Amino acid sequence: MSELNKKLTLHLDVSDFLPADEEEKQSLVIMRESVSFWRDGLRRFRKNKIAMTSLVVVILILLFAFVAPYFYPYSYEQQIRGSENLAPMQYSETELARIEAGEKVFPHILGTDSLGRDIMIRLMIGSRISLIVGIVASALILVIGSIYGTIAGYFGGKVDLVMMRIVDIIYTVPDILIIILLMVTLKFPLQDLAYNNPNFAWINKLGVGLICIFIVFALLYWVGMARIVRGQILSLKEMEYITAARALGASHSRIIRKHLLTNVMGTLIVTTTLQIPSSIFTESFLSFIGIGVAAPMPSLGSMASDAIDGIYSYPYRLMAPAIMISLIILSFNLLGDGLRDAFDPKLKN
Repeated sequence: MSELNKKLTLHLDVSDFLPADEEEKQSLVIMRESVSFWRDGLRRFRKNKIAMTSLVVVILILLFAFVAPYFYPYSYEQQIRGSENLAPMQYSETELARIEAGEKVFPHILGTDSLGRDIMIRLMIGSRISLIVGIVASALILVIGSIYGTIAGYFGGKVDLVMMRIVDIIYTVPDILIIILLMVTLKFPLQDLAYNNPNFAWINKLGVGLICIFIVFALLYWVGMARIVRGQILSLKEMEYITAARALGASHSRIIRKHLLTNVMGTLIVTTTLQIPSSIFTESFLSFIGIGVAAPMPSLGSMASDAIDGIYSYPYRLMAPAIMISLIILSFNLLGDGLRDAFDPKLKN
């Protein structure tokens, strides 16, 4: 039968119903393999070279702050007599005599301060303190803000109205004033608690100022997170799967835990990552003006403050903590931007 007759005939051709071979199957595949939200986000995050570089820098900073001090021969509070105001990689006369006697002396990589304390180890511990403050503060903000914003957005109505007016009031409270008031109010009670109870001796080591900073973070700084979570919950609670969960008799707590919070997890991670540098900067600023960790515990802000007096004679003392603060904040900001680009569905393309 000719090709024309085959096209015009009404009879079916059995060959048209034969199973497709592998080559024909592959030619029909026009969509990529389906992946989960997290796998897709991680794949796009790995393709972001700037975000991956910032992640490597963050890991190196964490190693520098938390691991390197255990292998460094000096401690942050150690005052070495005769080694005051040494330049980077410089030895004192006493150390030079020890070297001539055949003893090995580890160099002061960034020199020493006016009290003979090694600046490098103080930079390590100061970075550790700033990172701990940033991470702990961001965790507090995440927990309080996500719970508060979820409740306000899910129940809505008068509950949402009252809760968000409270947020508006908290926005007007000056945080530095609250920290100063807390320091004046809690200084002597906390010191008495530390002296009378050995289990609270860590209070004197951290300082009342740093404890007050944590309290203020828990009281005031979660409002931004609460607003972000509330906006996400308001849009998600109108989705069909939430209506289906309600129709099946799911409780409010189960809907919030299993359906709402899990779907805003990407936003929570991104917002928390971006909150870390903001918390570190706030702590450094407060330590710079004298409201922070207690001496001799170092902080990047307090190290910069101590270096101001000798800025013309010893500028490297100010440059070291300033560069570290800038590096930490920049790397966390770039990491947060990369996570936002990877896990925000609106920026998927």
